[in-house]
Amino acid sequence: MRQLELLTHEQTLALIKRAQNGDTDAQEELCLKNDALVKSIVKRFLNRGVEYDDLVQIGRIGLLKSIMGFNAGFGVRFSTYAVPMIAGDIKRFLRDDGMVKVSRSIKENARKAYGAQEELKKTLGRDPTVDELAQKLNMDRSEVVFAMESAVQPASLFEHAYDAGESKTLVLDLIEEKQDVDMVDKILIKELISRLEPKERKLIMLRYFDDKTQAQIAEVMGVSQVQISRQLSKTITKLKQEVFR
Repeated sequence: MRQLELLTHEQTLALIKRAQNGDTDAQEELCLKNDALVKSIVKRFLNRGVEYDDLVQIGRIGLLKSIMGFNAGFGVRFSTYAVPMIAGDIKRFLRDDGMVKVSRSIKENARKAYGAQEELKKTLGRDPTVDELAQKLNMDRSEVVFAMESAVQPASLFEHAYDAGESKTLVLDLIEEKQDVDMVDKILIKELISRLEPKERKLIMLRYFDDKTQAQIAEVMGVSQVQISRQLSKTITKLKQEVFR
């Protein structure tokens, strides 16, 4: 396959000017000549639960935004301006539209919880307990835990352990043999729970992390104990199916 001829700085500026004036041919040429740049940036974000082709499309949208927003008066080369723009679009996609969906209200609770955590840490001189956070925020203990856990991207055993460089080392490769059972179980459980629906996750957290009885959970969630029992059984079955899938 014939390698694409690289554009000079002057050629790039001329094409950008035409593209910004509505010349679609210039837009297409710039996108084609810079596609390798997009793909090189995408490589940094692989193994995060999103297909390579989907990330490339997001990167290409970021490239087009860069073309239309570039100002030669910045005094920098186009690639210097485009790289953080493309990477930023991909990061936002992974954060907001990635494999784990988090509602706006939960994100807001997480923001409040982490803010309160920092405030209490300064006051107490230590990390606050979940109960102290819940009291300060006037929230249920399980809501605090759920919000803070939901704000953290789940670790995958098969994601790269390092962002920088060309390392092929996975998280799984770094787990020492004597620790592998407990560590793998913890990561697997967190990953599986992250795939549940919000109500299912809350149910699991209340039952197995807060040690609440089915009657107490029913009161918290405003349903009958029979409904909680059925939903709990259904959710556990769902988790088992994921494990042995």
